[in-house]
Amino acid sequence: MNLLQRRLFAEFSKVFALSLAVLLLFILMGQAMRLRDMLLGLELGMGDTLRLFAYLTPSLLQYIMPVACMLAVFLTFLRMSSDRELIALKAGGVSLYQMLPAPLLFSCLCTLFSLWVTLFLVGWGAGHFRTEVLDIASSRARVVLRPGVFNQDIPNKVFFARRVDPERGTLAQVLVEDKSRPDMRLTILAPLGSLGVDYKLGELLFLLKNGRIYTERGDAVTTLGFEEYVVRLQLSEMFRSLDMGPLKPGEMTWSQLMGADDSELARTDQWFANKVIVERHSRVVFPLACILLSLIAIPVAVSLEGVRRQSGMVMGLVIFLLYYTVLSSGMNMGKYNGVNPLYCVWAPNLAFLLFGLEGFHLAAQERMPHALEWLRRFRQSRKKRDAGEGSAGRNREGTA
Repeated sequence: MNLLQRRLFAEFSKVFALSLAVLLLFILMGQAMRLRDMLLGLELGMGDTLRLFAYLTPSLLQYIMPVACMLAVFLTFLRMSSDRELIALKAGGVSLYQMLPAPLLFSCLCTLFSLWVTLFLVGWGAGHFRTEVLDIASSRARVVLRPGVFNQDIPNKVFFARRVDPERGTLAQVLVEDKSRPDMRLTILAPLGSLGVDYKLGELLFLLKNGRIYTERGDAVTTLGFEEYVVRLQLSEMFRSLDMGPLKPGEMTWSQLMGADDSELARTDQWFANKVIVERHSRVVFPLACILLSLIAIPVAVSLEGVRRQSGMVMGLVIFLLYYTVLSSGMNMGKYNGVNPLYCVWAPNLAFLLFGLEGFHLAAQERMPHALEWLRRFRQSRKKRDAGEGSAGRNREGTA
């Protein structure tokens, strides 16, 4: 039995590593296309691109880990079932229950690793991704603002600085003209200024000091002095298709999610409060899906005896997509309709758990229906029905 458990665990590990690498590679390729459009104007170097992909990886792993764990267990048992190894083991007195420790231990280890990723690495990676993008955008903005040149690339705004220090981000003798409002025009003059970043809201900041604001409304002009004035600029206004926006619940660290005051958030933004609550539960639900989907994978693999590995992988992905679709629907109900997460997030998992336990029990008792046998019987019955309809048609023609 110890040898059997070690061999099963070794095969799980190999298939898991291969599945994780392939799935991560394909998803990163899709993310590369999205980032290409998003960061088109930033002129990223190879080092910047690799760092951004590294920061994106934890948020992808929280979705890939459960499916990779399920595929490892599913494909291993599918191979054993197709090669008649399960029949040989059962003939030797080894039941499916005695094979359970290896997949259970493997899925528990995957759950612990996935839990570490969702609780600590997801927020860390998302935060560093936001910081890296904003820092790159800020440095590119310093290059765009050339000294002594009126910059009109930003719609409805004109920026001018007689001196610009790209390294420090400081400005001297600054003029900003704001024509974004149709009923008035703002002209801001300041001897000193600097470029900053608001990481929480995802905006570039022009910090102006000791200047004046000239407000023009029709024929009237008013003047207002200030010690410090901030001009906020969305990234999408300066760089095409780049818009970080305010900090989202999916980008928060676990400590930020747990430290958020639900009642205070509900008073300001009910939808945001719902998203924060659902995000807390999802950070725990996805790691537990490793155990849940592995338990479902065993009886399904037994029922698909004789199916090739390529078809088995497609079937495994279909199972995960079904689980993810049901879970995503429940999460959306919690985010946008305010449904209690105990119902919209945990109820689907409980239903899949009961289905997996019942399927495993039937497979251990050798009462799990074989999908290929059922399909063969369905085809035979259909052929008989078609043959019967054909003979009846010929009899009617003969009678006529």
